[in-house]
Amino acid sequence: MAIATLPRPAKAKRLWTYDEMLANLPETNQPTELWNGEIITTPAPSPSHQGLVTNLCQELHRFVKENKLGRVFVSPIDIVLTQHRVVQPDIVFIAAANQGIIQDRIRGVPDLAVEVVSESSWRRDRIEKKALYEQFGLPEYWIVDEESRTIEVFALVKGVYQLHSRGTGTEAAKSKLLSGFKVSFGELER
Repeated sequence: MAIATLPRPAKAKRLWTYDEMLANLPETNQPTELWNGEIITTPAPSPSHQGLVTNLCQELHRFVKENKLGRVFVSPIDIVLTQHRVVQPDIVFIAAANQGIIQDRIRGVPDLAVEVVSESSWRRDRIEKKALYEQFGLPEYWIVDEESRTIEVFALVKGVYQLHSRGTGTEAAKSKLLSGFKVSFGELER
């Protein structure tokens, strides 16, 4: 007579709130986000990824500062959407009228977020984060893709992202939110 053995149930993952994370975990520069209470960490980005982030952040910061439009931040910085949803976009812009969300962390929806796609983050940036930002009403979302040398600018129209602008190589992508701001992938490679 054979005795059936049942598989052990999978150990339940620990689900966190953002306040629990702050109270129990040390500060880190490791990319760390909170998705439905689950802590997600990823490897540090590559030098080419960081070069694109740095150059775009400098261009955006210069434009925002010259026009007194608000503030620009670069990752790692926590964007607390809810106690169970915390993201760290590569770059965020917060308009002057929305400065109240800048507290001990950024607690609320910024006006613009940028993700530079890496090999390991393609699905997360193009599908999961895009859907999340759309759900939370982020007005403008930029995806910079190193492999295809493109910049795509998505603008929220009636609650749904629509491609507003796409630049490839030396062709500039343009912001809808920040009238007059444009940049090409070629400019970011310098």
